[in-house]
Amino acid sequence: MAPLLEIRDFHYYYGGIHVLKGISMYVNEGETVTLIGSNGAGKTTTLCSISGLIPAKGMKAGDILFQGKSIKGMPGDKIAALGISYVFEGRRIFSKLSVLENLNVGAYLRKDKKEVQEDIKKIYKRFPRLEERKDQLGGTLSGGEQQMLAIARALIARPKIILFDEPSLGLAPILVKEVFEAIREIRDEGTTILLVEQNSKLGLNTADRGYVLKNGEIVMSDTSENLLNNEDVKKAYLGAK
Repeated sequence: MAPLLEIRDFHYYYGGIHVLKGISMYVNEGETVTLIGSNGAGKTTTLCSISGLIPAKGMKAGDILFQGKSIKGMPGDKIAALGISYVFEGRRIFSKLSVLENLNVGAYLRKDKKEVQEDIKKIYKRFPRLEERKDQLGGTLSGGEQQMLAIARALIARPKIILFDEPSLGLAPILVKEVFEAIREIRDEGTTILLVEQNSKLGLNTADRGYVLKNGEIVMSDTSENLLNNEDVKKAYLGAK
């Protein structure tokens, strides 16, 4: 069976800078995969390339396939319609819309309005604080609540895969724990996940497999367990001495 998402020898240039240098990776349906690497390695560029959120003119050689079909250079709205949701670094919820309005924006491509309402009820059950604040403006929520809203907005689209970009960034440890409990629940329910996370240990402990991205190149890939026990990975990304 072909992977749900596959990147083949993909190159991306930002002006004259060769950001991604022929990366290849895949994510199978129902799998959680994490992409780890230092700042500037190209992790966010990879997610944005998949999502169609950066200029297609920078995409040179290689391809990006979703369900076996090329999506390289496709506009972001068309990619979202295929079933790819993106939880942005820094949340990027609509600060001047209410929690409920943010959720309805996430469901804008869906036509099954009755089922959308049922899904909103399920989201409120998963994130009770969002129900408590459903009429509150997104910009007035705490950082942790905004991250929950960003995850909920991605879920309401009923995606085939969710791309998470640094979900723990800027959150207090207790909120990081809460957010990752939600991500693990989503994983355990069978949703496919591609995760970029600044806390590499946390990312690997959440994922089935991982890729190590360094200076725009995949330099290692393995099961999460093996990467967690790899001495080079420990020293470079897990804080071991």
